[in-house]
Amino acid sequence: MPPASKPITLARINDSILGLFGLLQPSETVDHLVRYLGTWSGSDKLFMVIQYAVKLIVPLLHLRARLQHRVGLKKEPFSRAAAGYAKLGSILGNSRTMWRIWGLLPIVQWLISLERNPQPTRKLLVIERLQGWSMLAYYPLEHFSYLSTSGIIPSTIPTLSSIFSTGKPITLDPDSLGIWSCRFWALYVFLQFAHLREDWKLLQAHKKSLRKVKGSGLASSERELQQRWDSYWNDLVTNIGYLPLTLHWSLKQGLFRNEAWVGSSVSLRCGIIQERVESHRAASSASPGSIYYTRVTTAMGYETG
Repeated sequence: MPPASKPITLARINDSILGLFGLLQPSETVDHLVRYLGTWSGSDKLFMVIQYAVKLIVPLLHLRARLQHRVGLKKEPFSRAAAGYAKLGSILGNSRTMWRIWGLLPIVQWLISLERNPQPTRKLLVIERLQGWSMLAYYPLEHFSYLSTSGIIPSTIPTLSSIFSTGKPITLDPDSLGIWSCRFWALYVFLQFAHLREDWKLLQAHKKSLRKVKGSGLASSERELQQRWDSYWNDLVTNIGYLPLTLHWSLKQGLFRNEAWVGSSVSLRCGIIQERVESHRAASSASPGSIYYTRVTTAMGYETG
């Protein structure tokens, strides 16, 4: 005789519906995503990948629509889906720029820490000082450009002479402000090459010193050195990836006519490389320029309009 089924009660219905997630097991992947996307840089990287992937998808969708129109498979020679994706990319670009409105605070914090912690060499200290000051110029210029373009602040700022006499007010040109902000970013990128040159010298000196050392702790020191070399090469490739972006956006006419190529190919590649860098950084000790990636990845979302 089969066992009698349990009566359907309110508690059983509650457990079956409201307690549905009890059937799922805890996931390390979800835990990692929550931790990663719960940070400023983590969310910004995800939005950056989506934003620049959209820049590649939109022209491809329009191209497909034109081809379908030619062969009679589509009435209109344009893609409605592409328009939606373009709006998504624009929203992400604006939100990322607005999100960076506090980007100056970490730079100030970094410069204060730089003066209170000894650097391996005098050259590295000077390089990082110059990098910090370049970011102090970059962020306000970007903020003024974005706020002026959005109509949040007026395009003219009155001066004391214009208030009390016939003097002319200061006119804010969003395009010029944006270009100059990227020029200071480009200065930062060029300075990072000098930083990497000094890092190379330090790693080579450390490598030579390990060859003269014998002992039980040598294996761990060699592993640490290898991790630092891995981080160095990732740093170099990432900086090379940023170089064409900074040059392109620092010029009025730009370097490339195909903005989709600049946005998707170069920037998306840098975003992927950045993930590899962070994985290496998690296992290795921080180098003097380790904050570089957090700052510059944040800056990568700059929109030229």
